[in-house]
Amino acid sequence: WLPAVCRRLYSSRDRERLDMSMYPVESIRNFSIIAHVDHGKSTLADRLLEITGTIAKTDRNKQVLDKLQVERERGITVKAQSASLFYNHEGVNYLLNLIDTPGHVDFSYEVSRSLSACQGVILVVDSNEGIQAQTVANFYLAFEAQLAIIPVINKIDLKNADPERVEKQIEKLFDIPIDECVRISAKQGTNVEKVLQKVIKKIPPPQCNTADPLKALVFDSTFDHYRGVIANIALFGGEIQKGQKIVSAHTKKRYEVSEVGILTPNEQPTHKLYAGQVGYLIAGMKEVTEAQIGDTLFLYKQPVEPLPGFKSAKPMVFAGMYPVDQTEYNNLKSALERLTLNDSSVTVHRDSSLALGAGWRLGFLGLLHMEVFNQRLEQEYNMSVILTAPTVPYKAILSSPKLIKEFGKAEITIINPAQFPDKLSVSEYLEPTVLGTIVTPHEYIGKIISLCQDRRAVQKDMLYIDEQRVMLKYLFPLNEIVVDFYDALKSLSSGYASFDYEDAGYQAADLIKMDVLLNGNQVEELATITHSDKAYATGKFLCERLKDAIPRQLFEIAIQAAIGKKIIARETLKAYRKNVVAKCYGGDITRRMKLLKRQAEGKKLMRKIGNVEVPRDAFIRVLKRQTDK
Repeated sequence: WLPAVCRRLYSSRDRERLDMSMYPVESIRNFSIIAHVDHGKSTLADRLLEITGTIAKTDRNKQVLDKLQVERERGITVKAQSASLFYNHEGVNYLLNLIDTPGHVDFSYEVSRSLSACQGVILVVDSNEGIQAQTVANFYLAFEAQLAIIPVINKIDLKNADPERVEKQIEKLFDIPIDECVRISAKQGTNVEKVLQKVIKKIPPPQCNTADPLKALVFDSTFDHYRGVIANIALFGGEIQKGQKIVSAHTKKRYEVSEVGILTPNEQPTHKLYAGQVGYLIAGMKEVTEAQIGDTLFLYKQPVEPLPGFKSAKPMVFAGMYPVDQTEYNNLKSALERLTLNDSSVTVHRDSSLALGAGWRLGFLGLLHMEVFNQRLEQEYNMSVILTAPTVPYKAILSSPKLIKEFGKAEITIINPAQFPDKLSVSEYLEPTVLGTIVTPHEYIGKIISLCQDRRAVQKDMLYIDEQRVMLKYLFPLNEIVVDFYDALKSLSSGYASFDYEDAGYQAADLIKMDVLLNGNQVEELATITHSDKAYATGKFLCERLKDAIPRQLFEIAIQAAIGKKIIARETLKAYRKNVVAKCYGGDITRRMKLLKRQAEGKKLMRKIGNVEVPRDAFIRVLKRQTDK
């Protein structure tokens, strides 16, 4: 009876499979929703899914496309998610492929990847907050990709909403006429139908043909324990169906397609996918490394010119990741491989530390990205790890011929302070910079300018968007904004200022390596690279943290921060000592002094022969990211 049940199940699934040939290229629209954080992208996506009947209308439809636990907990979008909607407009059936994108600056790589599979975007702006830094950044991403842009003003149901002001801002900054803006309330569903009609009228269908040979772009992928790798694909030509043999342009491996379908937002198998459509594909890819994002798939023996793919993401922040227990190393390795398949913007290099054992040096796009990645490791793979304090990649231009020969090039990148070359063999050091955009209400300008000057930033531009809002552009050294700049900016401006940055290359800087000494002995793991202006403050801070972390010994410990031979900061950890004068009651002072002197000599001898053993958890406390800063 079992095979009969299976046959019935399969035949019912086959009957449910959709026929995608009903949607020719002319009736397909591929679009993304882009906006600043919390301007209502995911809520608008929920309403669009409800209007087109893709999901049932219930009160529980909140962030339907945000599937990760970390997204639901934090209320933010981390992964771009796609869904196919079917909509009938003026008697014609349209297939609309919607991609909901993240809004944080750390995930702009997800946004640029999503835009490659689209022909247009909906730019959502909050009618209460107006244009923010990330709105500007996302607009230019779409503008450079030459996509059709539909401005939508959301949250008009709020009592402080001022859509007229926002329309003027959009016209002034983006040169989009006021009459093109659509005013909606995504929460209540007001005017959302108008947005769908605008999408059909303004966004062009994809430029491709079903008669061409198959050409599919992999723009995202996930790993399933039972079915292997599931690749999200956009078809730029041809058609694909179960049973076809396909080849990956990147690995040159051959696969047989076992299932194709569309996401509505759950997987819905179909018989075929045609040019211009967006869907998913399962082809028995067992290895995590096989579905490279940006890869092109084509039919066996029908090779095509591979699509340009994506610029690889540039990591801005590096942090060491080590297993809490070295026996967990292999489990953590496989968890990292699977998670980096789903989040391809993380770079991974093997690394080892004398204090923390074997681990990895991971590159992230920003601090929030690092936190989210760590949270996903814990939630999805049950892994607890030690993350060291974040650092940025520096460069050095070598002048010594011996070192140039050793490295094979004159310019080297320094990720680990242990590799920092000596000043005598270097012509100049370079540090990474970013061009930061700050949008703020004008009453906070003074505080924000002084904060930026403290962080060695150089002002590039200042523009009034309207009477209340100002846009500032600054060139920042990356290591100055990497840890707590965003928090400081938010607290200075009562949460109203928004910040966004983009890579601006490297500039010459006066960098130095600072060593930490315990009783005159150098501790290799605690060395840091810092700017000479900030050396004293950093050294003092490190010594204070070490003083709290190292357990007291029977002898005194001198904790020092040094640059070369020069000591710039010191903390002294007092010794444990027995009260040797407890037995003296009254009597002469010389008796007491004699006993104390003898004790001091004993401690001095102990300090000469005593070795400071720094326990591993003290290293972890000092090297770990400070969450309480």
